[in-house]
Amino acid sequence: MTGTADAERNASNQAQDTISWRHPALEADFATASDGTLRLVRLACPGDSRSADDPGPADLGPADVAAALPLVELTALGQGSGWSGPRFTGTALGSRLRHRDHRTGRRADQEWLTVELHDPATGLTAFAELSSPTGLPVLRSRVRLRNDGTEPLVVQSVSSLLLGGLPALDVLDVHRARNDWLAECRWYTEPLRDTVADINVRAHQHDSRAALALTGRGSWPTDGHLAMGALTRRDGGRAWAWQIESPAGWRWDLSERAHGTCLALNGPTDAEHQWRVQLAPGEEFTTVPAALALGSDLDEALAALTSYRRTIRRPHPDHTGLPVVFNDYMNTLMGDPTTAKLLPLIDAAAEAGAEYFCIDSGWYDDDTRGWWDSVGEWLPSPRRFPDGGIRVVLDRIRERGMVPGLWLEPEVIGVRSPMVTELPPEAFFQRDGVRLSEQGRHQLDLRHPAARAHLDKTVDRIVGEWGVGYLKLDYNIVVDPGTCAPGDLAPGAGLLGHAQAYLDWLSGVLDRHPGLVIENCASGGMRMDGATLAVTQLQSTSDQQDPLRYPPIAAAAPTAVPPEQGAVWAYPQPEFDDDLIAFTLGGALLGRIHLSGHLNRMTEHQLALVRHAVSVYKAIRPDLAQAVPFWPLGLPAWTDDWLALGMRVPGDRTAYLSVWRRGAETELHLPVGHLAGHTVCAEILHPSEPAAGSAVWDGTGLRVSLPRTPGVLLVRLAADPLA
Repeated sequence: MTGTADAERNASNQAQDTISWRHPALEADFATASDGTLRLVRLACPGDSRSADDPGPADLGPADVAAALPLVELTALGQGSGWSGPRFTGTALGSRLRHRDHRTGRRADQEWLTVELHDPATGLTAFAELSSPTGLPVLRSRVRLRNDGTEPLVVQSVSSLLLGGLPALDVLDVHRARNDWLAECRWYTEPLRDTVADINVRAHQHDSRAALALTGRGSWPTDGHLAMGALTRRDGGRAWAWQIESPAGWRWDLSERAHGTCLALNGPTDAEHQWRVQLAPGEEFTTVPAALALGSDLDEALAALTSYRRTIRRPHPDHTGLPVVFNDYMNTLMGDPTTAKLLPLIDAAAEAGAEYFCIDSGWYDDDTRGWWDSVGEWLPSPRRFPDGGIRVVLDRIRERGMVPGLWLEPEVIGVRSPMVTELPPEAFFQRDGVRLSEQGRHQLDLRHPAARAHLDKTVDRIVGEWGVGYLKLDYNIVVDPGTCAPGDLAPGAGLLGHAQAYLDWLSGVLDRHPGLVIENCASGGMRMDGATLAVTQLQSTSDQQDPLRYPPIAAAAPTAVPPEQGAVWAYPQPEFDDDLIAFTLGGALLGRIHLSGHLNRMTEHQLALVRHAVSVYKAIRPDLAQAVPFWPLGLPAWTDDWLALGMRVPGDRTAYLSVWRRGAETELHLPVGHLAGHTVCAEILHPSEPAAGSAVWDGTGLRVSLPRTPGVLLVRLAADPLA
């Protein structure tokens, strides 16, 4: 993977049967199989030449071409799948694609390789566009299709990234994350063999047709499961973690081939998302990207994925500033803001150290029948904000030294909203000519210029005229499987088109208002996908209102979101005792703290607890902006009594540990492998009460005591650089 900025090297004169591509953190080798298809036969960290039977650093495994997969697999009407089964590998079209050319180069800090493949039967050309951030063991891939034939071609599925030749299923565990409303990021682990059974391949002379498959559905791309997963060798030494960067449908599956394991990462498909596109001669389609990270264990692979996410996102000052946000919704005003309720809350939030103040839902509600099915015009309620309107409240926020924010649900129009008749029917989701309705709302289609113009006018008024610097963009309905506007071949294709247009609209908003901070929310974490995360600055992790149930979400959120983007609620209340206040605040200190709660009703002692937690957060946030996560107790389970999340600062011997106790024994040992053997100073940063607990370094890890429950500690570990 060598080259200079914006340089290209045409490699068509190189041998067509092998390609080597590498940089200091990743090596990839490609070879041509006996059927003529080019395949990725080795993916490794440099210096690793071990076989798949050796549990060493991450490596694809033996350079066995038969066990690998073609670079691209796809299905199309009239072409067949190549064989019958529940996965999209071994396709007829994929087996016909022949290597025609490839080029390599570097742009900024990204190494890239584009491989051109061609099918002479249909004239289809596929470009496998591979990239990797220099210095990271992460491979990103997407596929661009171009119809160079003379007849239209209807594509039903196309891979984004394929990897074969992984170790045998018998030695692998698969990790996936259930992701439900109020119960996000619940990882669980199982042997891969539990799903893909051993059928005795030798007896049948045929690989199993089974697959462990996971799919997203509808316009909430992470409703049900996160669009990611991982594999680890049960005996240690290797891990692979991946994400599919789709704002709509996605699918990944694991299957068996030539006694090894295959991984296939796809965007939406016809079979599962009603997605298909027709390519007329000369037309193109590009898949959603997918990324694969390598590591010696799961923590290391997820750390690499965290660093990768930072390289692909839109640059923004918020990613290094990490200002403290107060939001009036959670367990506080709950969608019922008024001038009288907000003014004292604004003063209290400023005293606590908040730097942004976001007025959440309800600010536009002037209808005594409720706002749910009347939203869409986005004008402030005179009933809620008399005597000067909402600008009085926004001015008060600025007077107290904070940046004002507002909640908005841009993609929906309530069925009772005047915008229903002001916008043309084509600006909404539709099927068979009927405008779709979901929970009393219609869904805008951001591909239509009238829909986009309406939202541009709304945002430019709120941000440009009112001076709002923070938008919490929510999305509280799910449309499945999508929309069929004129020109859409299937509703899944319409949904993907809208979702990509929505992200393009967000980019346009940030181009016009570069200082604006945007939080992505969909009833919490139902839109926690890599594509949206690359555009927006913050990600809501949950709407969970119970402080005792939030810790497993907060502890696991960094699997999907870098800590500086993961918004975690901290909603202390005046009726809480000191332990619960500390517990509620402490759970957010290794994420992006989102304050809420009736701070204006607290005693001075209680407010002091809040101020202390906020000051601790401000002291450590420069480290969080570059830290990568680790989990001393493994990824948390929903009912675990003890949970722990660590943040490791790269290039430094500093780490932070959040430890929660919800029950069980009062003491626990937390192994911290990367600091084992060092002389380490363990300092409790939160809570401020000395009797709340203790943390002692014993040479291999941290021995923690939390005598009361619920209990929490935030501990800084600093290794002696001279030891």
